[in-house]
Amino acid sequence: MRRRKSRYKRDVNYLFVDGYNIINSWQSLIELKNVSLEDARNELIDTMIEFSHSTKEHIILVFDAYLVKKSGGKTYKRDGIDVIFTKEFETADHYIERQLDEIGKLTNVRVATSDNVEQQIILSRGGTRISARELEAEVNNSKNKVNYVAKKLKEERVTALDEDIIHKLKKLKHDMTKKNS
Repeated sequence: MRRRKSRYKRDVNYLFVDGYNIINSWQSLIELKNVSLEDARNELIDTMIEFSHSTKEHIILVFDAYLVKKSGGKTYKRDGIDVIFTKEFETADHYIERQLDEIGKLTNVRVATSDNVEQQIILSRGGTRISARELEAEVNNSKNKVNYVAKKLKEERVTALDEDIIHKLKKLKHDMTKKNS
């Protein structure tokens, strides 16, 4: 029996995110979900895309379509991350467990969920668990680093621009002084 080729690469680190578990754990997303679940989903997708630029992990964001009648599931890539909607009767937990089985223990895999039972299963299958709160802290830390670097770059540009303008003004002053002499 030939083994099916895995879509996962050994030299890539993966982060699976249980989408609805995170939405129901982060205060900002809970508030947004109470207004619009779709908006909360989109906000989490955007946040994970932004986070993917500062992490060395390939992010796979999984949403349950467990109770969606006749859902055949849906998978798409968006700005570097994979977004998965499971099939009818399949939970995000079950989907992630199957993927961990496919990946095996040869690749570094983290799973973001605060579901205690799921965390134990993740550990038994060779993955590393990260709670929703820990992921939120990592995301916020990443945003703070990006903002800090952006602020420093902006300050450097302003300083460089000011020095350039000062140099040009001094040259203009020198040239005008020569003409008037």
